[in-house]
Amino acid sequence: MYSGNPDVPEDVFADVLKQIRDFVRTRVVPREFEIMTTDAIPDDLRSSAAEMGLFGYAIPQEWGGLGLDLVQDVEIAMELGYTSLSFRSMFGTNNGIAGQVLVGFGTEQQKARWLPGLAAGDVVASFALTEPGAGSNPAGLRTTATADGDGWIIDGSKRFITNATDADLFVVFARLRPAPDAGSGIAVFLVSATTPGVEVGVKDAKMGQEGSRTADVTFAGVRVGPEALVGGDGEVRYRAAMTSLARGRIHIAGLAVGCAQRALDESVAYAASATQGGTPIGDFQLVQAMLADQQTGVLAGRALAREAARLYVTGEDRRIAPSAAKLYCTEMAGKAADLAVQVHGGNGYMREVPVERLYRDVRLLRLYEGTSEIQRLVIGGGLVRAARKQAA
Repeated sequence: MYSGNPDVPEDVFADVLKQIRDFVRTRVVPREFEIMTTDAIPDDLRSSAAEMGLFGYAIPQEWGGLGLDLVQDVEIAMELGYTSLSFRSMFGTNNGIAGQVLVGFGTEQQKARWLPGLAAGDVVASFALTEPGAGSNPAGLRTTATADGDGWIIDGSKRFITNATDADLFVVFARLRPAPDAGSGIAVFLVSATTPGVEVGVKDAKMGQEGSRTADVTFAGVRVGPEALVGGDGEVRYRAAMTSLARGRIHIAGLAVGCAQRALDESVAYAASATQGGTPIGDFQLVQAMLADQQTGVLAGRALAREAARLYVTGEDRRIAPSAAKLYCTEMAGKAADLAVQVHGGNGYMREVPVERLYRDVRLLRLYEGTSEIQRLVIGGGLVRAARKQAA
């Protein structure tokens, strides 16, 4: 049973959440068009985010973060999803899939080396898993880490790596050579961006989420010492890192709910003010039906994301529930954004209208940190395995 976060009591968190909500809606939302057209997050918004502790809100207080747990993280995600997703992307990896690998499974030395900088925003982390032939399923991973004395030589290429052009630290997945006798043979390494042999490509041109920076990263004969291996262990720490990925899926579900709420709010505001033939379009029953579908999806998604977060924190379900939350909430957000464009009619197709950007931004949510198809395999396969285990 979830009994709250002892490090961040409910009243303290309520104040934190209010500050973030106010910042998003009064400081970031008015500059969404600027972010989109310049394809960059303004420096003053980045500085303010760092001062508020957003680069380390999910990092423990002992390392300089705010110490929020996943139940609280989801509430933050719902607020951050209300605006340009690239704003959240700026510090999302520090708190999420990269930072949580260190928080949960790094050695004390690794934590001391990297977490304070991540929490302060002085260090930007990138999660280097995806490759041209290995995305949601790491089975096709080709990047290798070859034993060399007491260290390793890493060779390979990664693709679509968030924050790669700004990264100070890469959390790199690589296949061990020689391969161990058992297990996947994949381990996780901490590689400084200044290490010789690390090469970052040009910033990708994407469909949406302007302002976030992704790029290819190449590791050519990159030598790291034994301290680079997360947790000082190979196979066990790889499985642990996959647990962190499941945690990130719940965060993405929260983001999707925030996006859907924004789509709904924009739709309701437009339906209440725009007219056709002198009649507000919100009086038309088919428009009301679209608003009803959006509202229903938001309510269901919000409840599911919160429940998945609770189950994760209590340890009751760290596999099926995260995938179910990400699957439903991201698909729901896509539908909500599509309906928002439909409610706006031709205006919704115009670049300066918020729902046009939102429509493009949310499409990526169904792809990264495991596609919808992968989530269905995780859910379905998990249910079947559980039934077989119970029967046995």
